[in-house]
Amino acid sequence: MERTFIPSDYIPILVQSVVALGFVVITMVLTHVIGGKRKKIRTLRKDENFECGIEVKGNARFPFSVKYFLIAILFVLFDVEIIFFYPWAINFKESGWDGFLEMLLFLGFLLFGFYYIYKKGAFNWEE
Repeated sequence: MERTFIPSDYIPILVQSVVALGFVVITMVLTHVIGGKRKKIRTLRKDENFECGIEVKGNARFPFSVKYFLIAILFVLFDVEIIFFYPWAINFKESGWDGFLEMLLFLGFLLFGFYYIYKKGAFNWEE
């Protein structure tokens, strides 16, 4: 049975989009109209950064080690790869041996990636 394109199926999406856009426009207009106009008086105290009541000490622009960013990027990379295990685990019985072998291949690539970055010294913090 082939399903044909029916424009009326998209009416709820259109209504939701109009309501969301209308809410944003009405909120922006009302805040502009209702909100008071005041002069901005700039002082050194007002321009100072506010960090939860803690007094500012020193320069906030001290350099981070590249290792920190490398570990963060590697965490995101391998975390996203691990997410691919979830659909496989859900459909484990339906995928059969072909799915099992494909997941072993995927796991092999994942472990090879860990081995590669280990050999490159990405986990060595002393350097």
